[in-house]
Amino acid sequence: MTSDHRASRIATRLAFFVAGFGIACWAPLVPFAKQRLGVDDATLGLLLLSLGVGSVASMLAAGLLSARYGSKPVVIVSGLALSMLLPPLTVAATPVTLALALLVFGAALGSLDVAVNIQAIEVERHSERPLMSGFHAQFSIGGFAGSGVMTALLALDVAPLLGTLVCCALALAAMIVAAPRLLASKPEQSGPMLVLPHGAVLLLAALAAIMFLVEGAMLDWSALLLTSSGRLPAAQAGLGYIMFSIAMTAGRLVGDAVVARIGDRATLLWGSAIAIAGFAVLLAVPSILAAMTGFALIGLGASNLVPVLFRRAGAQTAMPVGLAVAAVTTAGYSGVLLGPAGIGFVAAATSLPTAFWILAALLVIVLASAPLVARSPR
Repeated sequence: MTSDHRASRIATRLAFFVAGFGIACWAPLVPFAKQRLGVDDATLGLLLLSLGVGSVASMLAAGLLSARYGSKPVVIVSGLALSMLLPPLTVAATPVTLALALLVFGAALGSLDVAVNIQAIEVERHSERPLMSGFHAQFSIGGFAGSGVMTALLALDVAPLLGTLVCCALALAAMIVAAPRLLASKPEQSGPMLVLPHGAVLLLAALAAIMFLVEGAMLDWSALLLTSSGRLPAAQAGLGYIMFSIAMTAGRLVGDAVVARIGDRATLLWGSAIAIAGFAVLLAVPSILAAMTGFALIGLGASNLVPVLFRRAGAQTAMPVGLAVAAVTTAGYSGVLLGPAGIGFVAAATSLPTAFWILAALLVIVLASAPLVARSPR
């Protein structure tokens, strides 16, 4: 049994890695897609929205299928699909075909995100110790690897199609290793298979939307915040997000040990407090060192909050775990999709620093909710 548990942990880490790897392989290909299709920025934005729409649309179905058949088959099918859908993204010859390819690619990604988190909850429950932060760290590591491998191949003048074939082979190899070792869970039989989020799940979903909004803001707006304040030139403004990403990944790599020591409630309290302090340093002290320190604190503080939310979604009893995880994941993606645009509207009406102060205020809600989230399952 010990060997089986170890194998299931490795398989789940590989599945998280493939999810991060797959989406990150697409990012360096965006300029090539724009050039190949000859579209403007507005059209490209609509095409990229197809990926998000596909992801969100598939999440409820993934939760239903995982509740009915267990998470293992959903992880395998969606992971294999995500891997194999990379090459078609480089040969789609019209905006319509690329939109359809991105829609299906996004659906595979959304399904994998839901199912692999359900798998992680099940593996953690069998292991009887915190594992969620380490699993989520593999997503980040996969993201670094995917963008790094694809960028390196393109820099060596490898054609985009050939580059995606290489990445496809790597992702497929990881899924082939993982598939037989994933935990075959017993499908949920009790309770309705379709219920609206309520009770503890509604709170968890709202907090997930806040946390994903913060992460999306770091990706989309951190560089502009640094350049507009005059702290860094445009060529170096990406350093803020790099610092945030490194701190978040490092925090997740040690997060399981931290959670095992201090518990979910203290992790939420201290994590949100550290992230709030990071925003204060970033926005109140006008120096490059303060900015880098602020981004690092935000990444470190936020690193283990989402894993805790998913763990609590697996512990609640208000609705089937598969549907609860689907609700939390969908809310999170909604924050990523809609939040950055909302920040843009706030920044246009007031200022970008004001919009970032609002993010800090939203984190206060996470801090205040920690005692409720960490209560006994309900």
